[in-house]
Amino acid sequence: MVEGLGSIGSLVSSPWIYALVAVSVLLDIFLPVLPSGVLVITAATAAAAGSGAAAAGRVPQDVPDIVVLTLCAATASVAGDLAVYRLAWRGGARLDRAIARSRRLTSAQERLGGALARGGGALVVLARFAPAGRSVVSLVAGAAHRRVREFLPWSALAGLAWAAYSVALGYFGGQWLGATWLAAGVSLVALFGAGAGAAYLMRRQPRATEVS
Repeated sequence: MVEGLGSIGSLVSSPWIYALVAVSVLLDIFLPVLPSGVLVITAATAAAAGSGAAAAGRVPQDVPDIVVLTLCAATASVAGDLAVYRLAWRGGARLDRAIARSRRLTSAQERLGGALARGGGALVVLARFAPAGRSVVSLVAGAAHRRVREFLPWSALAGLAWAAYSVALGYFGGQWLGATWLAAGVSLVALFGAGAGAAYLMRRQPRATEVS
């Protein structure tokens, strides 16, 4: 199926790829070093290889379905967000003191609180793409006791946007460059580029005290 991707081909052609992606996306909010984006892109690249084989009249082996892959990654993303949100909600005074000692977390708390209060959660969506941004925003939203109806819709939009973008990168990269490590590498560069851009935009977000 995906000879160009080497030994990982047998993994992405297995139904277990959905479980692996879900677990990786769910847990990378706690361990940002987990390669959830790599897995999603590789699986989507394999899906492109399968569609190419079918178009050429060959019967492809089992390959990931891009719709199922997108929904799986998005659902796991929201579940991870809510897990950290709930843990932070119950964190108590010790967590509040830890946030107060961190300039980054204090700044994030001010910005996120203002954004959600104004009914705009673009910061939550941006944070999903930024390195460790998802962890920080979910932690701060829970610690600040933001209402779940303020946070959850934006978390869902963020998870779906990130999953759809990652799957699209892998799928179209595989269509254009073939199911090779080159295609996966180019797609990953684009994903990391989006993360760098999101981090830059987050730093430029005005604090709540500056816009109130």
